[in-house]
Amino acid sequence: MNFLNRLFKIGQAEAHSAVNQLEDPIKMTEQGLRDLRADLDKALHALAEVKALAIRSRNDAEQDRNRALDYENKAVLLLQKAQREELEPAEADRLATEALTRKTQHEAQATRATQDQTKFEASAAGLDQNVQQLKQTISQWDNELRTLKARVTVSTATKTINQQLAQLDSSGTVTLLERMKEKVATEEALAESYGQIAQESRSVDQEIDKALGADGSGQASSDLVVLKARLGIQKQLGSFEL
Repeated sequence: MNFLNRLFKIGQAEAHSAVNQLEDPIKMTEQGLRDLRADLDKALHALAEVKALAIRSRNDAEQDRNRALDYENKAVLLLQKAQREELEPAEADRLATEALTRKTQHEAQATRATQDQTKFEASAAGLDQNVQQLKQTISQWDNELRTLKARVTVSTATKTINQQLAQLDSSGTVTLLERMKEKVATEEALAESYGQIAQESRSVDQEIDKALGADGSGQASSDLVVLKARLGIQKQLGSFEL
């Protein structure tokens, strides 16, 4: 069948040289699924038509059997009327014969309709099997397509990351990092040495002041005496004490 040929073509896609470019198998699979769905629509339409023919044949057979029975009953009634002398025997025989002839015709038609019904039901069963197989195949390939798309997404992302990593100059990056570490270490050592120098300077000044016994208060006292002399405060204090 056509859909089996399409399945074979879809299967060939993975073995084709286009496998190296993962977009091609995806497009081929999507096209194959579109074809399968189109075949499924046609198969469903055909199945519905064949089932309708089977139903029509069944109804025709039942109708013909009822008509055959009706003509048989009419033939009986005609003969009974002749027996009761309500109808001429010759006329009754003619009409009864005609009724039985039509009975036979309807019985033959009912037989043919029943045979047609059997054939149509067999065809419908075969079509229904094909429809179920198509549905199963479409479901399977839908799952395969989702898996394939996921694999493409992962492989594309992995490829991009690997390309970026491959383009990095690992040795240059390591060298740059080592230089930065060395520069930072140098700056830290320099800052620490300046701190030590500043601390040493403050310590020496403190030692000198301590040795001289000068903490700055003596100079302040001398400055205060000079200021008071300039203002005459000392003189006033002296007259007050007297």
